[in-house]
Amino acid sequence: MSELFKLDGRTALVTGANTGLGQAIAVALAQAGADIVAVGRSDAASHAGTAGQVTAAGRRFGFVQADLSSLEPIPRVMAEALAASPHGRLDILVNNAGIIRRADSLEVTEEDWDAVINTNLKSLFFLSQAAAAHMTQHGGGKIINVASLLSFQGGIRVPAYAASKSAVAGLTKALANEWAARGINVNALAPGYFDTSNTAALKADPERNASILARIPAGRWGEPADLGGAAVFLASRASDYVHGTVLPVDGGWLAR
Repeated sequence: MSELFKLDGRTALVTGANTGLGQAIAVALAQAGADIVAVGRSDAASHAGTAGQVTAAGRRFGFVQADLSSLEPIPRVMAEALAASPHGRLDILVNNAGIIRRADSLEVTEEDWDAVINTNLKSLFFLSQAAAAHMTQHGGGKIINVASLLSFQGGIRVPAYAASKSAVAGLTKALANEWAARGINVNALAPGYFDTSNTAALKADPERNASILARIPAGRWGEPADLGGAAVFLASRASDYVHGTVLPVDGGWLAR
């Protein structure tokens, strides 16, 4: 059974892999045997922690600097990622890059709305499209989107984020319907309340922190490493008959 979860000989392209959830996913995939190509806005130095953990697992690490707030870099991302892949192909795409802008809905600007939608949804789709075109020519692959609890709920003061993550859940299902026959599994992870930079403001607010913890049956915030096992499952042969699912990893939040 353990053979089903091995990723030896595969290359994973992971966006937003310098810290937090993206880093944890990249490291978990490397520990399962995959070589990693990370994509990020900041320079390679900011990915040193991820690179060190990937190479410590005995896997190769490549980096492509790109800002996914627009579509302009996507052809270059694919070209550089393929050049960095030891196998000359991409087997796994993890669409983790995302941003959040907090404001009362009456005060959200068009600039903030567009920034969130462009990064979290538009670039995710077109990078998936480019990866799927490649995977179709190489026998298939795995695409893992990072959704959210706000794919199921509305949240507070994050309307663009909630809209984008709800759309990611729907898009995951739509692409699975089209690409399953091509040998491409499209699924999503829906992280709950994890201790990352995106949630620092919530954790620092005593009232919000207490109310969040009160609802989580596990009784704690998630740690990025808690996402690793689910990511490996969706990237591996163990999930070959799993298509279009949005898998919550939330400490039981949605069950409450």
